[in-house]
Amino acid sequence: MKEPNKGGGFWNNLRQGGMPSAIASMRGGESAQQTAQQMAFIRSLMREKRRPEVLHTPLSELETVIFDLETTGFSHQHGDEIMSFGAIRVVGEEIKEDECFYTLVNCQTAIPDNITKLTGISKEMTSAAPSLMDGLHNFMSFVGQRVLVAHGSAHDKSFLNAALWKTSKVQLTHRVLDTMMLARWLEPHRSNYTLDELLAVHEIPIQGRHHALEDAKMTARLWVSYLNEISQKRQVDTLGDLYAYLSRA
Repeated sequence: MKEPNKGGGFWNNLRQGGMPSAIASMRGGESAQQTAQQMAFIRSLMREKRRPEVLHTPLSELETVIFDLETTGFSHQHGDEIMSFGAIRVVGEEIKEDECFYTLVNCQTAIPDNITKLTGISKEMTSAAPSLMDGLHNFMSFVGQRVLVAHGSAHDKSFLNAALWKTSKVQLTHRVLDTMMLARWLEPHRSNYTLDELLAVHEIPIQGRHHALEDAKMTARLWVSYLNEISQKRQVDTLGDLYAYLSRA
């Protein structure tokens, strides 16, 4: 049999583990068609280039989505999965309280008892939840092309990348800022940069801890607190300025 042309988009896609949307939609009626459309949307979102002009956006006008994930453990490489997404939109220093996102996810792995105790999420709750593809698609629709912000973002970003690859064979291309990095820059004397510690220091009430949406809301308040502090320093005006300072921190 003749070897497929390795330069062709179709065969290249299959070799990389992907499946063209049209093929996916042919495999199983309406549900498969919906999955194909979701995959196509996620892929198109990730193909959009990071716009360099965003770096010139004043922090007072920057549109961000502060987010948090709850997961079954701490290692997606060993099978841990996302259990829930939580997010809230912020423009400059204004938290859009009525623009929130939350969903549980029907994860396919067992949820350890200690994780259920910590988060309040049980296997029974996730078994009736949307699929990972549905949850991820709806989350990314909420995010759009806005800058993402999380606390200790390495964990959330690694799980988000794993989910994007598993469902759509793409990697996250969004800019991601980390309130922990901001804390290390603005408060270098601290020995502890956990979310609980920083919330307490900034007198932000701690409630609903380890619930993805509640953690996102509290992180949003921390983010706004740091933006306020940065504006008073009068050294950082734009997103590009912020990246420059963080790179030296």
